[in-house]
Amino acid sequence: MAKVTKIFARGDDAQGDRDGHLPDSSAVLSALAVPLFVVDATGCISFVNQAAEQFFASSRNSLIGRPLLDLLSEDSPVVGLIHQARAGEQSISETGVTLTGPKIGSHFVSIDAAVMADFPGSVVVSINERSIARKIDHQLVHRSAARSVTAMAAMLAHEVKNPLSGIRGAAQLLEQNADPEDHQLTRLICEEADRIVALVDRMEMFSDQRPLAREAVNIHIVLEHVRRLAENGFARHLRFVESYDPSLPPVYGNRDLLIQAILNLVKNAAEAAPLEGGEITLSTRYQQGVRLAVPGSGSRIDLPLMLIVQDNGPGIPEDLQQHLFDPFVTTKAGGSGLGLALVAKTIGDHGGVIEFDSEPRRTSFRVMLPMAPSDSLAPAENAEAPAG
Repeated sequence: MAKVTKIFARGDDAQGDRDGHLPDSSAVLSALAVPLFVVDATGCISFVNQAAEQFFASSRNSLIGRPLLDLLSEDSPVVGLIHQARAGEQSISETGVTLTGPKIGSHFVSIDAAVMADFPGSVVVSINERSIARKIDHQLVHRSAARSVTAMAAMLAHEVKNPLSGIRGAAQLLEQNADPEDHQLTRLICEEADRIVALVDRMEMFSDQRPLAREAVNIHIVLEHVRRLAENGFARHLRFVESYDPSLPPVYGNRDLLIQAILNLVKNAAEAAPLEGGEITLSTRYQQGVRLAVPGSGSRIDLPLMLIVQDNGPGIPEDLQQHLFDPFVTTKAGGSGLGLALVAKTIGDHGGVIEFDSEPRRTSFRVMLPMAPSDSLAPAENAEAPAG
């Protein structure tokens, strides 16, 4: 199989179409955004492109010649498809597969495996990340939910708050002439009117359509601020774990709104985590390849900056997962169900995407945000990021 390695390896320094000729095939394969690798007849990796290096979180030099079973378990769907492709001497695909591993994490993918006729026993494998499509779908769903709340908020502000003011005023007038034993009822009317007004005020936040005042924001300073608030309040009984990429560039966003959104995610995580052994993990990383179209224009926005809020609670009930970002959907007794809808709106207003995975003892909310343009000036407070 050394011959296979040589064929793919010769294009490492390919210069493209500079001389008017087609580029070397390995240069083309390396340029693909889809992870692609070749496994030879002995089960060792004989070629990887750059996307596969990122997928396996290892360099090409450390992967070439390495047994695939060092990276994936024997019962991995990839290993099974390779065996099937060899046995049938044909191409085979599988969609909707979850790949997991200590180095690769968890990915929802489709896999294609094809035998190489010129090299008996060798199989080329490509992995297509399906979560990209899910991110786009989720983004549209979340923004649609936010728009529905926007319309509802505008209606409630006009149709509900004014009558409530009259009801509260009438209750106060009644209290002046009411018997002392009836004061408790008039106070109850006032308190409930105030509670409804507060709920409507929260919903009015959805109807704010003004453009965001954005700047270069150090997301690690935002996360540190949120962590300090949580540790000194609602999450004082929990353990925080931080895993930051200190080289992460600034986010292009509104600092106060990002604090509000992330604080909401951390508060939800704190309420889900167990009282004994509860843990919240805050992490950041740089991820290439996520681009979304900007509505109303032909441009696209890159979303390379990812922050993750993870808890070790029991997980989100499966029947709620499809509607988690819809307004008035909540798992908490007495909850309004507006928190995550507001988070989705805030992230959407930043041009970002939010998604989640949930299983027992591991629920992760992932937020992908745009990078600040090079000509944006970061405030002095964003000058330094905490070490990871």
